[in-house]
Amino acid sequence: MNLVPFGGWQRNVKIVCNDIEMIVTLEVGPRVIFYGFAGGPNMFAVHSKDAGHVGGTDFHSYGGHRLWIAPEEPLRTLRPDNVPVEYVEDAGCHVFTAPSDEFHIQKQIRIMADPVNCRFVLTHRLYNHGAYPVDLAAWAPTQCSGGVVLFPQPPFQSHDERLLPTRPVIMWGYTKFQDPRWTWGDRVVRLRHDDQMGPQKVGALVEQGYAACVNNGSVFLKRFPFQPGAVYPDFNSNFEAFTRQDMLEIETLGPMVTVPCGQYIEHQETWYLVPNQQIPEEENECADWLSSLAATRPL
Repeated sequence: MNLVPFGGWQRNVKIVCNDIEMIVTLEVGPRVIFYGFAGGPNMFAVHSKDAGHVGGTDFHSYGGHRLWIAPEEPLRTLRPDNVPVEYVEDAGCHVFTAPSDEFHIQKQIRIMADPVNCRFVLTHRLYNHGAYPVDLAAWAPTQCSGGVVLFPQPPFQSHDERLLPTRPVIMWGYTKFQDPRWTWGDRVVRLRHDDQMGPQKVGALVEQGYAACVNNGSVFLKRFPFQPGAVYPDFNSNFEAFTRQDMLEIETLGPMVTVPCGQYIEHQETWYLVPNQQIPEEENECADWLSSLAATRPL
């Protein structure tokens, strides 16, 4: 076990994959609180007001990457994760497990470093330890320290080719299409962070199964599965982007599932970090650049 101090917490596990490092705290969570190149900046936001905090009954944002329950609701989703997590290594897999909450749901993140493909594979599990089946979806939000989130649009089809809709875009009550942080392209959508502006969010059904956050010249690429015919939360969103003054969030969601007593559901993300990249300004060049990054980095 490679224990290091970070962000005010003293007991954190460092996981290394070639020149990329990940730090997961054992003191709260499960939370990934650092992701970046060795000796480089943290791609993730860690909030100074919460850094190093342990215990208590209030919810703390902390930052980094976490596992949540969708659809979002105050009682079941916004559970404090202020207590230590159990850590074991299982055949090269790093397993971080929180205690069950008062709703008898237990969260677990399983992380596998894959140096051959220079990636991390994260499996998110929600266990139902209650007496009744529950309906929920696994939700994997990651708070980045800034930059731009990009996600692809479905391919264009003319009116003669298809009459039914193919591009669901989900709005929250505070979503504003005219917000200057958005760039709405026909092939790719961009949401920029601005530390002077408040909350902004959108959801989408991203069948291509990839999205990215670009910051400090590096691309944090998420690959995630799409299941045709499945019903996703939030009016069928399997991807969501959110920002506010202190962070930029890239989020993926699994399908809505009825989880029987004693069973669990899984949601997988595959993470890549690509250095020395710049977002092309022109729409088609940007879309081609993003799709080429994803094409060579599979789920």
